[in-house]
Amino acid sequence: MRKFAILLALTSASPAFAATGPFFSLGNTNFVVTIAFLIFIGFLVYLKVPGLLGRMLDKRADGIKSELDEARALREEAQTLLASYERKQKEVQEQADRIVTQARSEAANAAEQAKEDLKKSIERRLQAADEQIASAEAGAIKEVRDRAVTIAVAAAREVIAKQMTAAEGNKLIDEAIETVDAKLH
Repeated sequence: MRKFAILLALTSASPAFAATGPFFSLGNTNFVVTIAFLIFIGFLVYLKVPGLLGRMLDKRADGIKSELDEARALREEAQTLLASYERKQKEVQEQADRIVTQARSEAANAAEQAKEDLKKSIERRLQAADEQIASAEAGAIKEVRDRAVTIAVAAAREVIAKQMTAAEGNKLIDEAIETVDAKLH
């Protein structure tokens, strides 16, 4: 490790020792490096490297500008599409609101119609019930009358049987047979 530190110190110190003496001398490394750098720059200018770099940079700038223009166009197109979709979304929302309003109106109409139908049904059922009551009442009255007739006939039979003699009964029977015979022929 110690040898490495000595080697490093010698190599790092040697360029500093080379720059001794007057500056404009070929023995001064700083002057030689400066001259070599200027010759290199002159060579680059002679080969028109700065113009080539400028054209490359201009070409790159034009590419970036065209990409920015394309990005602006895409952004404008995207904004147009967004506005279109927002407009369509608004139209769809309005249509949905109209559909909901219409559905509510139809539901209210259907409810009103159902109420009317229910009222009519109730009226029909009440009328049918009244008719059944009237029919039952008429049936009950008829039954009471039939019963009254049966009782009256039975009572009349008893009264007539008590008041009539056998000769009068035979006479009535003979008269009834003659009346039937006359009506049948």
